[in-house]
Amino acid sequence: MRRFPTPVFLFVLTAQTALLASCGNGTGGYTGVQATGTGGGGGTTGGSGGASTAFKPGAFQAESTFAAQCASPRTGTDPLTGRAYPDVQGSLLAENNWLRAWTHDLYLWYGEVQDQDPGTFSSTAAYFGALKTTATTASGSLKDKFHFTYTTAAWEALSQSGVQAGYGATWAITAASPPRKVVVAYTEPGSPASTAPAGLVRGTQLITIDNADVATGSAATLNAGLSPATVGETHTFTVMDPGSTTTRSITMVSASVASVPVQHAGVLAGQPGVGYMLFNDHLATSEAALISAFTTLKNSNVTDLVLDIRYNGGGYLDIASEVAYMIAGPTPTAGKTFELEQFNSQHPSVDPVTGAPIAPTPFHTTSLGFSATAGAALPHLDLPRVFLLTGAGTCSASEAIINGLLGVGIGVIQVGSTTCGKPYGFYPTDNCGTTYFSIQFQGVNAMGNGGYSDGFSPQNTASGTIGQKLPGCSVADDFAHALGDPAEGRLAAALAYRTAPGACPTPATGIALRAGTPTSGEDVQVIKSPWHENRIFRH
Repeated sequence: MRRFPTPVFLFVLTAQTALLASCGNGTGGYTGVQATGTGGGGGTTGGSGGASTAFKPGAFQAESTFAAQCASPRTGTDPLTGRAYPDVQGSLLAENNWLRAWTHDLYLWYGEVQDQDPGTFSSTAAYFGALKTTATTASGSLKDKFHFTYTTAAWEALSQSGVQAGYGATWAITAASPPRKVVVAYTEPGSPASTAPAGLVRGTQLITIDNADVATGSAATLNAGLSPATVGETHTFTVMDPGSTTTRSITMVSASVASVPVQHAGVLAGQPGVGYMLFNDHLATSEAALISAFTTLKNSNVTDLVLDIRYNGGGYLDIASEVAYMIAGPTPTAGKTFELEQFNSQHPSVDPVTGAPIAPTPFHTTSLGFSATAGAALPHLDLPRVFLLTGAGTCSASEAIINGLLGVGIGVIQVGSTTCGKPYGFYPTDNCGTTYFSIQFQGVNAMGNGGYSDGFSPQNTASGTIGQKLPGCSVADDFAHALGDPAEGRLAAALAYRTAPGACPTPATGIALRAGTPTSGEDVQVIKSPWHENRIFRH
């Protein structure tokens, strides 16, 4: 069992300033961690525990030489581990030297990183942004779209409990540049967004935020209101509820909101034998909820499952393995690989982070103890196929469910739009209060397939970036119906396909949203407040 601080995650984040594009900027998509310029990095001496800090291109010391030598060291005890912080007084240069050595050792494409003098960068953010490949995929997308950081305190709180500052609303940006449009994708139960007086529901449209017009107003004002940075912030909104032609004004105060990762699990009304589950996060808390949901479905004798992961950016790979097993059951998965992690060429047989021999992640048959009792047998549905509702926010551990099931011959019918394309993962690593996420391995299934860097696409996808095609239907996100409503566009298409395989509605036209592309056409940006666009991580 792998737990923080050395679990493998697959995860992506956008820069906060890119949530909504200002006038004249037609993108508003994923930007990742960007270099902020060079110069004035503090020279080439100091803060490295006696190690040489003179830059020698192509010569690398061990990252341990520079670890925890901080320009601003933390004091006290890490609340997660109960141990004192390891930080000592160091310098920006020592932190940058650590980044350089760590990247060279562990980055999957370390040979494609331009070796630049760490002393010429003015911040760790700037240097970290330069420590990645600039190569592209077959479609022309960046090969590495998943390079970012968190403050360690924020990451620990988020990864363990799903708690974040916000309102509990997931926003869908259907147009990111003027004239913009933002609607509610879904809300967390009991959150400020879902309860009175706000009472937001799927499809509620935002008209103004803090008196700024959503369509044409200040992007900075809109972004600050959409994604509050701290608890206790007050923001005002004018909204229009679905089906209404009038607006109303509400005020919401940001709070510490815990994600409810599994919702609406049960048999669909009017669809005997068909189970539905909305699964939004592979967080530690999802394990117990998933076990409960699959137990309910098993006791209901479902013969088909629609798993809605359109907004699921990923999380723990081990939880993805548990989900895949609970769908497929023991017969096709016994002794089979769910995912095998492949590191860079410097580490062909030993996991460079854990030091253990590289071994496949199996299909887990018992709970691992993230939030359920460790070692308990998992329920299983023994289904030969599964319907998956997907979108551009379906990424990483969610894609691993798809790939893992395909590897053992389970039929996957995909309804929605192309997934994000992230067959990669990393061990989140703290240094000096910042947790870094840098791609360290590629995952492959039991058949050796892991080449879906442009995502998975329904068979009849006709436009945008098209990835590995699967049976199913390209269907736009439908904000006029609640999630789990059999009339909702993607769910309705899955139900129709179930009775008439190959039958699909006319595919949506336009550009499927991919990281770094305009927001128009068949898919949308999703902001899980206060993150941004896609949250894509996995263990």
